[in-house]
Amino acid sequence: MTEKELDSNYSLFESADSPISKSGNKLDVVKLSFDHAELMTWQELFSGFDHLYAITFSSGINFLYKVLSLFDSAEVIFGCEEILSYSMQEIMAFQNKVIERIRGKETREREKLLSRVEDGSVRFFVTRTQLSHEKIYLLSSDDGKKRVIMGSANMSYNAFGGVQRENICYLDDEHAFDWYYSIFEDLKNSSTDEITKKAILIADAEENLDELPIAGTVRAKKVLSIEPVKENEENVQFILDVRKLAARLTPVMPKAEKKTGKILISPEALMKLRRHIKDENTQKRELRSEYPQLVVNVFDHCASLNDEPLDLSPSEELIKNDVDLFLKYMEGYSKFHGDVTGMQYRYFEFANWFFCSPFMAAMRDMAARYDQNRLPYPVFGLVYGQSKAGKTSFLETLLKMMIGQKPKVSAPDFTRSSIEGLKRTVQGAPIIVDDLTNTRFNQHAIETIKNDDFGVSDHLVNYSAVVISANEDVKAVAPEVIRRTVICRVEAGLTNTEVMKSNVVRSVQQKIGTAFYREYLARMLDLIPDLIDQLKQDETEAPDILKYSSEVIVSIIQENADSVPEYIRPLSLENYFSEQVTGKYAIKTIRTAWKTSRKSFIISRRNNELRYNAGATYEADRLMKELPETLEARKSREWVVMNLEEAKDFFSIDFRGPWFSFL
Repeated sequence: MTEKELDSNYSLFESADSPISKSGNKLDVVKLSFDHAELMTWQELFSGFDHLYAITFSSGINFLYKVLSLFDSAEVIFGCEEILSYSMQEIMAFQNKVIERIRGKETREREKLLSRVEDGSVRFFVTRTQLSHEKIYLLSSDDGKKRVIMGSANMSYNAFGGVQRENICYLDDEHAFDWYYSIFEDLKNSSTDEITKKAILIADAEENLDELPIAGTVRAKKVLSIEPVKENEENVQFILDVRKLAARLTPVMPKAEKKTGKILISPEALMKLRRHIKDENTQKRELRSEYPQLVVNVFDHCASLNDEPLDLSPSEELIKNDVDLFLKYMEGYSKFHGDVTGMQYRYFEFANWFFCSPFMAAMRDMAARYDQNRLPYPVFGLVYGQSKAGKTSFLETLLKMMIGQKPKVSAPDFTRSSIEGLKRTVQGAPIIVDDLTNTRFNQHAIETIKNDDFGVSDHLVNYSAVVISANEDVKAVAPEVIRRTVICRVEAGLTNTEVMKSNVVRSVQQKIGTAFYREYLARMLDLIPDLIDQLKQDETEAPDILKYSSEVIVSIIQENADSVPEYIRPLSLENYFSEQVTGKYAIKTIRTAWKTSRKSFIISRRNNELRYNAGATYEADRLMKELPETLEARKSREWVVMNLEEAKDFFSIDFRGPWFSFL
């Protein structure tokens, strides 16, 4: 599957444009003569031989034990029953699952099997490339007797126990055996890795991945070339689409009867299912009318809004108008009270991520495909601070610049299930959750943010980021949330009367258009292919898309503004996730306390220890969440205890002077 096809629908059938060789590829076709059909047990079919050579695509471990017990020696190749593209990560995942199945539970039969693997009388091999779909069982005996069993049956009791229909044929023919054995040997030598006893005991896809079969082959050959099967990727996507649809239908399907396990489908059940799907589609249409669909196709270099193509070549006049209005809006914060400069810097940082957010889903998907880190591509944002800081109007203005509208979700409607449902329905433009309380944030937002696997298995490439707006009562959050969230804490605001008198917000929101953002999309779409190529390189760092985004924004503003404020500047991940940024509240608290209340500190240079009395247990908890691991911080009631030398560097304080104690 090409990258262009990632965001497309797939068909079970080949398209009319599929390339087909005029002459066709030559196939190995075995010509057989029908003799007769007979009834046999699997024991009768396999017994009377000494050696087994098998290719199977799945197996039942108990059946495997029983079959192998019939033979003095056996070699079994396990192919994959799923359609894979055979990338390195898929090979390792498949081999791990095969080993888990062979490993099974600790039983006497397993110990016998391990003993036979160790002495070489049983050898297992697992594929690392695409195998033929043959299920072949080659049986031979020391007296020269030979048998070939073939057909659709895998090495399982369901297949050979008469539980399900299978096409099973056999030939007692030496020439047939020799021909199929050559195929077996070729596959074994060119396409598989051997499963050792040690691999069965400990190999996994985590700390012991170096014990997976493919790792043994790499060590033996020094270098191993992996070539993914591109032709399979369309079928992989088809299977994912089927699973996705099945998961959506599962909640309304009739339940199996407890006694029989059977599912009874009635006309009434089908009508109920139809009504449910109709209601669900109606709800989706309502959501889409409320939340416009911004689809950014990173592989086709285009974008659409509500199924209408966006003009990604806006006029210079319209771009300049939007830039002037955006800068006018940001200049309005100079009339606020408090840390106005800091507010403008933080808001610009947040705007950069906000505008970049429609690209995050595709970057996360590609990172997952190539086993790269997804953390540099955050899909959650939190804007919080004192009231009347213009948080809501700021987010509305950014959304207006993106899609020309400003929808948002009210805080009482925010739950993990509702937001994840919206993310599957709404596309592109961020979903804004306004005025979330601390209680609701802790109950619903934290678990939602920590679900870092959303969209990965389904290969979703266009879901929305989620932006949460909250007041000061949302305190510092846990480190695992901070790592996944772009946080903007503002410490400035207006008085009640100033809020009433201000007309800047209304004026800007009425006049500002989407030209700036359409120009931004065009330039970003030029850069994305290179960023994706970087993701495919195993040894390079994950590309910093926020850096490239800020450079695009800065260049557009520089080209269209008479002067550019200092806060409009290039950014990088460091501006969002460095310890100085994520620990900003803790740094400010300690620095302020050192200036105004040095009696709150106790210093032990002998023990290299700094103690700070936070005044209350909950304040100590809040500080603990923001302190980096290098400080080795621990809490004792309202006291926070830190490594003194590390604290000097982190807080940029020497911690010398009067009004503190030495221990």
